[in-house]
Amino acid sequence: MQIFPNRSGLFPLAILSIVGGACAGLVCGLFRVALDAADRLRLALPAMWGADPLKGLLLMVGCAAAATALSAFLVRRFSPDAAGSGIPHVETVIAAQTPPAPFALVPVKFFGGILAIGSGLALGREGPCVQMGATIAYFVGHKRDWPDRQALLAAGAGAGLAAAFNAPFAGAAFVLEELLRRFETRNAIAALGASMSAIVVARMFTGAAPDFAIPSLPYPSAGDNLLCLGLGLFAGVLGAVYNRVLVDALDIADVLKRIPVELRAGLVGAAVGALAWFAPGLVGGGDLMTQNLLNGATPFALLPLLFAIRLFLSCASYAAGTPGGLFAPLLLLGAQMGFFFGALFYPDLPAPNVHAILFAVVGMAALFSAVVRAPLTGMILVTEMTGNSIELLPMLAACFTAMTLATLLGGAPVYDWLKERALHLRAEDPDGKKA
Repeated sequence: MQIFPNRSGLFPLAILSIVGGACAGLVCGLFRVALDAADRLRLALPAMWGADPLKGLLLMVGCAAAATALSAFLVRRFSPDAAGSGIPHVETVIAAQTPPAPFALVPVKFFGGILAIGSGLALGREGPCVQMGATIAYFVGHKRDWPDRQALLAAGAGAGLAAAFNAPFAGAAFVLEELLRRFETRNAIAALGASMSAIVVARMFTGAAPDFAIPSLPYPSAGDNLLCLGLGLFAGVLGAVYNRVLVDALDIADVLKRIPVELRAGLVGAAVGALAWFAPGLVGGGDLMTQNLLNGATPFALLPLLFAIRLFLSCASYAAGTPGGLFAPLLLLGAQMGFFFGALFYPDLPAPNVHAILFAVVGMAALFSAVVRAPLTGMILVTEMTGNSIELLPMLAACFTAMTLATLLGGAPVYDWLKERALHLRAEDPDGKKA
């Protein structure tokens, strides 16, 4: 039995993880800056064309359709593995089920993600960041043996997640809980080194503040903790619904494969562009809506409708075949769910929003746990994104019941299912020429 970890080549692995993480942080930091600029432009267009709304609407629809079609073209033509989140592809490469993507994936994911997410598709920035980070770190250590390359691939993916959400501990937890699903000293060292250096570099572009600002929250009471057990059950049911809608959206996309992917993506983009003209804050990754909700600025009565719109919009966007992730839209849905739940149980307090915001924060982690089945990553991610840890106990209760019920209801975790789907499609079309 080996008591001490294998130290052979550990120092080069640690150095390479730092270099790979720094490179991932640079690319992902620039990616976030570009997405922020695209979001500002999209949000400004309705005001810029307010005097001529018909031309403004046509411009918005045309630009969104062209951008998403171009994004889909880049994926189909240069790097089919860049479609969607990219996390399932990273997992198959780590498991040695598919070969690593060529470095061409990085610019395709970068520019394709800006075009798709910037035009308003309800996709997250973390998917592109994870896949770009994994690809970059792999090529940084491409001369190492396979175990080290595998560790660097996973560590780079975690670095991408860390840079995407300004959440270094979540990036490292993601590597061990979701990507590798085992704890080994060498993998942990690589994950920590990559996430650390990625954050140091990315914060030069994004700053050190948490992604979401929340008001001062009350310490959870015993009643709050018990209610969060119920919130977790609610999240477990909605997590199953989310996975079902996503499966259906991708099944519809498969049925429509005879239609060129650029046309399909363009139609989705056109619909999103029209929605962006009439409701600019309703489209995109969802950070603005999440922040407004955490500010208590979202009308309670509209939450079920907004939840339904964002649920279908995020699944339709993912099925468009462009780069983009699931995490950020999923966190918004969890916040909406939690806020609604909390406001139902605290309707008569002088400041009911404060308690509802507490449940919104918990709901983000609970729905994440129900869909992804990675509760530690979800809890750490939400804690780092909000800069608040007082909700950890109710979060633990909600994630426990959410994950338990979601598992009992059947169905695989979302990335397991997407990974199996990707492997099946690759077996049918090994050259990636079909779309």
